[in-house]
Parts: sequence; C-alpha cells; structure tokens
Amino acid sequence: MNVITDWGSVLAASFSEIWFKLAGLTPNFLGAVLILIIGLLLAKALGRLTAQIAKGLYVDRAVEATGIKKILEKIGFKLPVSRALGLLLAWFLYAIILVAVADILRLAQISEFLSAVVLYIPNVIIAVVILLVGIVISNFSHTLVKETALAANLAAGAFLAAAAKWAILIFTFMAALIQLKVATELIQILFAGLILMVSLAGGIAFGLGGKDKAREVIEKITQK
Repeated sequence: MNVITDWGSVLAASFSEIWFKLAGLTPNFLGAVLILIIGLLLAKALGRLTAQIAKGLYVDRAVEATGIKKILEKIGFKLPVSRALGLLLAWFLYAIILVAVADILRLAQISEFLSAVVLYIPNVIIAVVILLVGIVISNFSHTLVKETALAANLAAGAFLAAAAKWAILIFTFMAALIQLKVATELIQILFAGLILMVSLAGGIAFGLGGKDKAREVIEKITQK
C-alpha cells in the first residue's frame, strides 16, 4: 500500500511540475503566436504597398531602360522589379519577425542563427546590385569599344571589345564575392594580381607599339 502511495505521490508531483512549467510558458507562447500572426500580416501588407509605390514611380520602366530587365529575363527572372522589391521587403520582415518570436520563446540558438541570416541579407542585395550594374557597364563598354574600333578601322576591334567586357565582368564578380565575404583575402590578392597583370600588359603594348605614336603626340603638344 505504501508503494502505491509513493508512486501516486511521484506521479502527482511530476504532473504538477509539468503543469507549472506549461503555465509559465503559456504567456510567452501566446505572445509569440500573436506577434507572429500580426507580424506576418503587416509584412505582407508592407510588401504589397512597396510594390505599388515602386510601380507608381515607374521603377520597372527605369530598369527596362538600363537593359537590366533583358539580363534578368535571360536567366529566367521574369518577375517585375517592383513586385520583386515588395517580396524582398516582405521576406526581410518575415525573418525579423521570426527572430522576435525565437527571442520570446527563449530559443537562443535559433534566434542567433536567424539574426545572422538577417544581418547577411543586405550583403546579398548589394552583391546582386553590383553584379547587375557590372553587367550593364560591361555590355556598354563592349559596344563602345567595338564601335570605336570599327570607326578607327582597327583589325583587333572585336578582341579589344571582348577583352574590355570580360575584364569588367571579372572585376564585378570579384567585387560581389568580396561583398559576400567569400574568401575575401584570396579575392583581394587575385584582384590586385589582375590589376597588375593588366597594367603590365598595357605598359608592354604601349612600349612595343605605341612609343612612336606617343612621341608624335608629344612633339605636336610641345610645338604649340
């Protein structure tokens, strides 16, 4: 009989302890659920509002004028830029809300992980912008060098245009990787080495083929 009584006391104490723990967690849980629901609705509304404002400011037309839209369509991205901005803001807010919920529920590891993700998102956005701008500049440089070479009747016009385009693309890709903090030191070394290589190549080309032309230009300037 005593054994049964002891087991009953143990079970009662265990259930009582579990009940008190659940009762202590209930306010935090309810608060987390409330913040999650309100936050998700608010983030979605702000995302739609941002998309409408961007569309009203003719962001889509501006992006199309720069040629970025065609680049995005080539890689399978057919979503309007205004809509993409709205979704980007909404998901950024979603991540912040999840961090707040994890803090309320005292999930330290999840909160730290989500905080790191939220802090890393701006780097991704900036890297994407760097890539897009670099691609636009590289295409413009390719066209400019090619047309200039054709106007000057240079036989190596196509090569020079391609070299200019790929040089800018390589610099752009390296800059994006640095922004993403991917092998930063190695990329910086490669970046410096590439600049040195281009400088040496330009110097050698100038020394071998351009010194006579440079002398003529200098003589004309001094005669004036």
